[in-house]
Amino acid sequence: MIPIRDENPTRRVPFVNYGLITLNVLVFLWQISLGPQGEAALYRLAMIPLNLTSGLDLGDVRAIFTSMFMHAGLTHLLGNMLYLWIFGDNVEDALGHGRYLFFYLAGGVVASLTHALLYPFSQIPTVGASGAIAATLGAYLILYPRRRVVTVIPFGFFLQVASLPAALVLGMWFLLQLLEGTLSLGMDMLGGVAFWAHIGGFVFGMLVGPRLRLRPRPVIYWQEWGRWE
Repeated sequence: MIPIRDENPTRRVPFVNYGLITLNVLVFLWQISLGPQGEAALYRLAMIPLNLTSGLDLGDVRAIFTSMFMHAGLTHLLGNMLYLWIFGDNVEDALGHGRYLFFYLAGGVVASLTHALLYPFSQIPTVGASGAIAATLGAYLILYPRRRVVTVIPFGFFLQVASLPAALVLGMWFLLQLLEGTLSLGMDMLGGVAFWAHIGGFVFGMLVGPRLRLRPRPVIYWQEWGRWE
C-alpha cells in the first residue's frame, strides 16, 4: 500500500515540517554535488553501529544527527519525503512547532540507537530520515487512528485507489517492518534496510508523541456588570 494523501486538514502552517523536507532535499543535492567524494562523506557523516558500541565520541554523536538528513539514493529520499509530507504536518499541528521538532529529532536518535543495539558490530553506514519519520507515523496512529488516508493498492498489473483508516494503513506498515525485522535478526541488514530503526522509532512515537500534544486552551470567563460571560 502506498499512501498519497490524508483527509486531515491542519489548523497551523506546518513550517517545521516544510523545513525538514527542504533540509533533506538540500542535503541530498549536496551529496550529489560531491561526485566521487560522496562515498567518503557518507562514511564520515553516517551512523555506523560499531563506532557507537566500540567507544562513543563527539563525532559519533554528531553522526547520529547528520545521518538523519542523508539518503542513499533518489528513491530512498522520495519515499521518505512522501510519508513525511502526508503525516508530519498533522503531528506538528497536534504538538506545536517546537515540540514537534524536538520529537522528530528524538525519534531519529531512538531509532538509530535501536538499530545499533540490535546490530552492535555492523560496519554498514546507516542513513535516512526513516527512523524519525517512523516516530511521526507512530504518533499519527495514536492521535488520528480514524482519519482517512487515500492509498494506492496494487493488484498485479492493476492499481486500486481506496480511502482507508490511518489505523489500517499505518498498522499494516508497522507489521511489515516487524516481520522483516524479525527475519533480519542475525543478519547485518536485510536488503540494506534498517527495519529495527523503523520499529524503534515507531514505538517511540506511539508512546511519546501523544504525551507531547498541546492541551486546548481553557475558556476564560469574566464577570462584567454582575453577569458571567
